[in-house]
Amino acid sequence: MTTAAAMKPEAGEHAEYYERYVTLVPDGDVVSILSKQLEESLGVLRGIDETKANHSYAPDKWSIKQLLGHIIDTERIFAYRALRFARNDKQGLTGFDQDEFVTGANFDARNFADLVDEFEHVRKSTISLFKPLSDEEWLRRGTANDNEITVRALAFILAGHETHHMGILKTRYLANEAGASA
Repeated sequence: MTTAAAMKPEAGEHAEYYERYVTLVPDGDVVSILSKQLEESLGVLRGIDETKANHSYAPDKWSIKQLLGHIIDTERIFAYRALRFARNDKQGLTGFDQDEFVTGANFDARNFADLVDEFEHVRKSTISLFKPLSDEEWLRRGTANDNEITVRALAFILAGHETHHMGILKTRYLANEAGASA
């Protein structure tokens, strides 16, 4: 573990918007946190059947499949940004519209177990990207969506983004099931 990977990013390392995700991440080595999250999330996701995965908790809200697809897409995009910036690429990167990505992907037509497997593979790939980084690489900066950001911030944002959406999954999609079985 490097020193940089064990310290949360400072406010100047990312746009203010992302603080909402960074604050959800506990202190500690972000690579270990990403690994632990994977196991915890897989435990929850593998307990959801295909029928439930098509469920949305309210009109105009994503289904569980769409929510997981969004997590996967965001992880890929932010890991790609981290790769580019860790390699000292100074080219500015564009943003993306999460709703257009979800609409364009047709996640609801997919098998949920396949989406869960895809999430596992994407997260393992992200961990493999971050694990060998040096302190210098963790602190490198780039510009994405017209905002300067560090590689370290991207890793913590990914961890917080997953925490945020898994929290929504548990409280808004799966809450009734927990109450029904108690």
